[in-house]
Amino acid sequence: MPDVYEVVRDAELRMAFDVWAGYLDARTGEDPEARAGLRTMLESAREAAAEGDDSAARAWVADMYDAAREAGLRWAPVLPCPCETDRRTRDYAKDELQRVLPQALRDRLFTISLFLSVTGRRLQTAPGLDTATRRDVLYVTARAEMALDLGHEAAAQRELERLKAIARRHGVEH
Repeated sequence: MPDVYEVVRDAELRMAFDVWAGYLDARTGEDPEARAGLRTMLESAREAAAEGDDSAARAWVADMYDAAREAGLRWAPVLPCPCETDRRTRDYAKDELQRVLPQALRDRLFTISLFLSVTGRRLQTAPGLDTATRRDVLYVTARAEMALDLGHEAAAQRELERLKAIARRHGVEH
């Protein structure tokens, strides 16, 4: 099986490249010299990624955010929070994962995802659940989603079983 983590990491870089390319292709009226410097940095990041040097590519991208901020480019992308980065990266990785994961595994992961969603929603809307239990539901759900993102069926199933146990303890159907 392919290294799903690497697929996700590649998707994160592709997303950053697309965000910056979209900004640099837009006519914003901002400082053309600063934008030209960002374009050069983007090309350097792409070249580093093409050569397999992801750490250099990531460093170039990080430098782009700093350079845009220092130049006062109002419309330039800003560094997204980790949650937003993960959300965007998942969207980019989905297509690639569809290509590299075996269909049977994708089907099993989808089934786990469906049960996770339904059970989590039922628990979150259950009356009378205390704050600590709701926090546990969010935590277990997040762990399961992370396992699903990485294509790790056993870990996702384990977290789903933990969520089902919480549901049973609180009399919530699953």
